[in-house]
Amino acid sequence: MSASVATPWRPTAVQEVVGLWGIGFLGIILAFLLFGGSGVPKLVATVGFLYLPLIPMRWRGEDYRDYGLSPRTWRQDVRLFLVMSAVVFPLFFGAFALWTEVLQHLPAELARLVAPFRGSAHFTPRLPPRFGEWVVDQLFVVALPEEFFYRGYMQARLRDAWPHGRRFLGVRLGPAFWLTAVLFALGHLAIFQVWRLSVFFPALLFGWMRERTGSVVGAALFHAAANLFVRFLEVSFFGF
Repeated sequence: MSASVATPWRPTAVQEVVGLWGIGFLGIILAFLLFGGSGVPKLVATVGFLYLPLIPMRWRGEDYRDYGLSPRTWRQDVRLFLVMSAVVFPLFFGAFALWTEVLQHLPAELARLVAPFRGSAHFTPRLPPRFGEWVVDQLFVVALPEEFFYRGYMQARLRDAWPHGRRFLGVRLGPAFWLTAVLFALGHLAIFQVWRLSVFFPALLFGWMRERTGSVVGAALFHAAANLFVRFLEVSFFGF
C-alpha cells in the first residue's frame, strides 16, 4: 500500500493578499521606529510593494505583466489619465479652496486631526522647490510601486476570490475593489494621522481606472499627478 504524498499548503487568495499586506505594513512601521522620518521607510515601502508579490507569483509561474504592469495598453492608459485629470483636478481645486475656508473655523484640535495644514490660506500659484525631483519621486518611487501592489496585484488577486460585482461606468466592481481601497487607506496609517484615511477616496478612482484598462499604468500616472497637484495646492495656499 503506497503512502499518500501530502499536498503542499497554499494560502487562499484572501489569505495571501492580507498576509503580504500585513508583512509590508509591519515592515514600514518597523522602519519608522528604527529610522524615523529618514528616507528608509519610503525605501522599505517601495521595495516591499514591488517584490513581496513576487513570492506567490513565482509559485504560479506569473510575472508583472499578469498584474497590470505592461505597456500594451499605454495609449488607452494615457487617454484615460488625461480625461480623468481634466475632470477631477478642477473639481478638486474648488473643493480644496472651500476646505481651507472651513478649516479656519474649526477648533484647533479638530483641525489638526482632519488636515495636515492650518492657518490662513491665500492662493498664490507657485511650484514646490525642486519640483522636478518631486515628479520623479512621485511617479517611480511612490505611485508606480503602490499601484502595482494594490491595484495590480492585490485587486486582481482578490478578484480571483470574489469574481462577481455590479457594473459601474463600464467595469465590474465587487468586494475586491472595495477591500483594496480599504487596505490602501489603512496602509497609510503607518504614520498614524487620521487625515491619511482620506486616501480611500482617490483609491476608488485608481481602482476604477485599473479595471477600465486592465493595466496600472494610467492609474499610476493619475496617482502621481494627484499627489503633485495636492502638493502644488499646499504650497500655493499655505506657502509650505
